Amino acid sequence: MKLALKETLQNLFDRLHIKRIVRYLSGFVAFSVFLLIIVDAMIGYYVRENIYYDIAKIPNRPYGLVLGTSKYFANNALNLFYHNRLLAAQRLFEARKVDYLLLSGDNRTRQYNEPRTMLNDLKRMGVPPEFIYLDFAGFRTLDSVVRADQVFQAHSFTIISQKFHCERALFIAKFHKIDAICFVADYPQVSSWVRIREFFARLQAVWDILIEKEPHFLGEPEPLPPPLSIPSINSDT
Repeated sequence: MKLALKETLQNLFDRLHIKRIVRYLSGFVAFSVFLLIIVDAMIGYYVRENIYYDIAKIPNRPYGLVLGTSKYFANNALNLFYHNRLLAAQRLFEARKVDYLLLSGDNRTRQYNEPRTMLNDLKRMGVPPEFIYLDFAGFRTLDSVVRADQVFQAHSFTIISQKFHCERALFIAKFHKIDAICFVADYPQVSSWVRIREFFARLQAVWDILIEKEPHFLGEPEPLPPPLSIPSINSDT
């Protein structure tokens, strides 16, 4: 009798304990989702006035910072995020909205070189290489934005990427008191998973600011050329 009662009480305790754990976990998950949504919305609102979609309305800036990504997905399909960023960079250059392009990305191995890949493709798209510069230490968005200002001394520039990425990059720029705007590249509609991942990337960006995270590598200054008036690349003269 006593043994049966003890087992009954133990089972009841176990069920209540499990329910309590589930309730706490559910509350934690709900709070985490709420936090992600709030951080995401606040960053977008904070930088909204520095984002441009219309090339006719975007102000001229001496330098365009193209944020790198891989050219291909793991299944060897073309990454349209990459392709659309280069198209946006080409449009800005041809419209004389930027004088120079700074291609910033990862260069982790000899076989994986985002800046060099972007350079080769932009050359094929008709952008003269003498107006293109490479940053091989753009390991993260933080590195790319801060290095553009501190290493390459591009103190006024246009970031080129998709809207979600623009917002995070501009948020970082504002914290570091960097004069930057963004021209939005087209967003591939089939890639919603990238936008979901951005929720966590923005939370990481806020954390980096709180701990005053610095770029992985700064190094000596490598100033870009001074601003100029770009000759039309379609000119016959």
